[in-house]
Amino acid sequence: MFVSHLAMHIPDGFLSVPVSLFGWALAIGLIAIALGQTKKVLGERQVPLMGILAAFIFAAQMINFPVAGGTSGHLIGGMLAAILLGPWGAVLVMTSVVALQALLFQDGGLLVLGFNIFNMGIVSAFAGYGVYSLLGKVTGHSRAGNLFNAAVGAWVSVEAAAVAVTLQLVVSGTSPLSVAFPAMVGVHALIGIGEALITVGALAFIQQARPDLVGRPNQMAKRGAGWIAVGLVIALVIVGFSPLADPNPDGLERVAEDQGFIDTAQGSSYEILPDYTVPFIEDSALTTIAAGVIGVLIVAGIGYSVGRLNHRNDQQMEHM
Repeated sequence: MFVSHLAMHIPDGFLSVPVSLFGWALAIGLIAIALGQTKKVLGERQVPLMGILAAFIFAAQMINFPVAGGTSGHLIGGMLAAILLGPWGAVLVMTSVVALQALLFQDGGLLVLGFNIFNMGIVSAFAGYGVYSLLGKVTGHSRAGNLFNAAVGAWVSVEAAAVAVTLQLVVSGTSPLSVAFPAMVGVHALIGIGEALITVGALAFIQQARPDLVGRPNQMAKRGAGWIAVGLVIALVIVGFSPLADPNPDGLERVAEDQGFIDTAQGSSYEILPDYTVPFIEDSALTTIAAGVIGVLIVAGIGYSVGRLNHRNDQQMEHM
């Protein structure tokens, strides 16, 4: 069964085995680099932010919004994370989110997990942040300018990830370039508008509430920790709206249906909380909310732990 809850999560079967294994090697190598790079730029006060961002992005991804033609989309979040933590920090946050979705919720295949991390956590972060930074040199760093730059960067991040998925489908022999490219780029151009709006809304709120979070990651001002609890509560509130998510197919699933390769999708060999449900809760709304709450708490812990362990190891190396 193809899990259609989230866009851009490739299921097993869409990519060939050699391509999938290459994706794993690529993702592992880049995650290792990210661990090394974040030690240089993230300080003590950025560690909780990694957990809160992971929780927010996970929660926001549960709410699909409608786009044209009976298709839905949702936030990827790599661009937003890159603005607040830098692109390498975003890689670690997005890896936490995407890996948990695959392992706990069977959202996206395990064999293709490497490329799911690469597409949503690496391509989206670096492509979007690159555009954001480039535009910043032209427009300056006013609040309005940052929001405009973030909107453009967020849209580009979705399109870049869509192009990456397209190339993987083509190399795997799943769909020809002449078919996959216009289909994927076209539908995700619309989804990118939603990404831009959500990113700008979140960034505008952060600029108002915690302007010190927007800028260079190692220049974050020292403030109280109350914002950590507020961020976690916001993520949990968002989960409460997840039953209202648009039920229509997401961008990748729509393309797979229209182009005739949807049947190549392979289901998971095991189930824990499949398709964001808790097996013993029968009510459809409550089971989705419960699964979302579990996911938010776990991914917040994972994001925080990754940041904490990485930061602690760096401190230990400095004292050796």
